[in-house]
Amino acid sequence: MAHKLPRKSTNVDMTAMCDVAFLLLTFFMLATKFKPAEPVVVRTPTSVANVPQPDNSILITIDKDGKMYMDFDNKDAKVDLINKVNTEKNLGLSEAEKQSFITGSAIGASFANLKSFLALSADERKKFPELGIPCDTTFAPETNELAYWVYNARMAGVNSKLAKQPLICIKCDAGLHYPGFKNLMRVLTKNEIFQFNLLTNVEQVPEGTALYNDRVLGTNKK
Repeated sequence: MAHKLPRKSTNVDMTAMCDVAFLLLTFFMLATKFKPAEPVVVRTPTSVANVPQPDNSILITIDKDGKMYMDFDNKDAKVDLINKVNTEKNLGLSEAEKQSFITGSAIGASFANLKSFLALSADERKKFPELGIPCDTTFAPETNELAYWVYNARMAGVNSKLAKQPLICIKCDAGLHYPGFKNLMRVLTKNEIFQFNLLTNVEQVPEGTALYNDRVLGTNKK
């Protein structure tokens, strides 16, 4: 008569699994970078383009009233940029205010009001009474504040660790009238900036178009 071997009971220890899950959660919490709140919310027009905003880009935002804001995603370059601006414009910024510029969202204030603007929280900036970077018709960086920011941000981007020319990205509110956009275009072209990206909301490619055949079906039917 054959003897049956006793069954072995297997106890699964979940302690190791919990440790792994906790370590992964901790990693994502520490590694995640939260985007700071913008001082203004714009409703961008839609398009079928699906090219993401590149790294080392200068973002110029224009709200529906034509007020302009600037941000730069290159943190190393922003350190050099704010130090240069603080010295040349004699702003008297504290280290905390400089750090607010480096880690914060887009700036939307004149040089005369920049110190007060940087001292505010993200929510308080939305209520700042004189929002917008001045952009007049002089075009030169010496007299046009937006042109000054863009020129020096580009120089700081080249001198940063990435060592390449930043790309200009423009985000406009869908309700913006053309004259507000035209002022920005004149500033950029007068300073020999002829390449830039327009940021939009992605919409579905219409069926039957050449782009739909190429992107969705993988063939362009002519």
